[in-house]
Amino acid sequence: MKLRPLLLAASLLAAPASAQSIAIVHAHILSEGAAGEIPSGTLVLKDGKIAALGAGLAVPAGAIVIDAKGGPVTPGFIAPDAQLGLVEVGQEPSTVDLVNYNDQLSAAFDVEYGLNPYSVPIRAARLGGITRAIATPGYADERPGFHPPPGRQFLFAGQAAAIHLGAAEDILVKPKVAMVLALGESGSARAGGARGAAIGQLETVFDDVRWYEGHRNAYNNGASRALSLSRADLEALVPVVHGTTPVLIYVHRASDIHEVLRLAQRERLRVILDGAEEGWKVAGEIAAAHVPVILGPLDDLPATFESIGATLDNAAALRKAGVLIAFHSSAGGSFRIRELRYDAGVAVAHGLSHADALAAITINPARIFGLDEQVGSLDPGKEGDVVVWSGDPFEPYSQPVAIFIRGRQQSLGSRADDLAARYRTRPAGGYPPQYR
Repeated sequence: MKLRPLLLAASLLAAPASAQSIAIVHAHILSEGAAGEIPSGTLVLKDGKIAALGAGLAVPAGAIVIDAKGGPVTPGFIAPDAQLGLVEVGQEPSTVDLVNYNDQLSAAFDVEYGLNPYSVPIRAARLGGITRAIATPGYADERPGFHPPPGRQFLFAGQAAAIHLGAAEDILVKPKVAMVLALGESGSARAGGARGAAIGQLETVFDDVRWYEGHRNAYNNGASRALSLSRADLEALVPVVHGTTPVLIYVHRASDIHEVLRLAQRERLRVILDGAEEGWKVAGEIAAAHVPVILGPLDDLPATFESIGATLDNAAALRKAGVLIAFHSSAGGSFRIRELRYDAGVAVAHGLSHADALAAITINPARIFGLDEQVGSLDPGKEGDVVVWSGDPFEPYSQPVAIFIRGRQQSLGSRADDLAARYRTRPAGGYPPQYR
């Protein structure tokens, strides 16, 4: 794909609110939707949504015109397995809202209530072309500096939420998009030290949930059988056992992936695999089960024995087998999540097509989390999440020169830019002592 540099007209920086039409002309549109790739076309935003796109499309009267000068225009990227809106300083517990110690909340822990739309990492992530994310809970015992009290070990991390990264007071898009669970080494450690204990405990939990759903009156009247979870956790898992809410499962070893697929079939669960460093070994089995995979394209060197088969070719092998893949950032889910597009470029360097890599950070995660009717591609009627690039977005030297979320133009600055501007000029009399 040949991409020419883009120079942005100064008028773009004054682009208006979502109610006014915006026409991006002379754009190399990578729609990821029905229009496919348009080498030179026009995309129109109106009322916060994509109104039209195509080659030779007439510019609406009164629209603000942005000349992309042949530069690529893509859907906004979607980052699954993110910590955005939930973490400011990772090692300072008071700024972290993605883990909990409450002994009555495991599956019922819901990150939607702790989202911070003014979180500093959100602006940094946006500069990587990311316009949506799946804010995902984690486990306290996996975070450095956290010391969970002894006692109950949580089986489930909690419920994830879809968010947008636009400047707004409310960034929640869709709550409860997935139940989060870790198996493999970390899951077995919480269940008693063995993988078989974790699977056995899960089957007991799902049986308890089904009993609870059918015997709520008995539960309320104090005539319940012994159940393994709190009422809040049981209620949270009812949509899971019905297959309405998918379970996002962290799993790495090929044999563990095999067991997860068997568990999903026995319990009639919808599952999403996350990690899956050895997924290439069982790619055909994953594809046959129609289970999507979220993976890190940079995962190569094994961190533990369960990922000893990690390889940079994993994404290409899974896609070749027909697996629906999406990428999480190998650099983490917060400040460095903006590097997601570089990770996609690495996957291209190791056998994945450019189109499949772009799909893995746009339409594929939208499909996995049920957001594809709203975002993930540039199709008329979808929300106006659009990024105009200076060059191929997978190239480090390329930069977003305009970002729209829900049709509203976003700032291209970050907290780091604010601080640089604040301290660029030495004040008369010098800095106060604390800044010297």
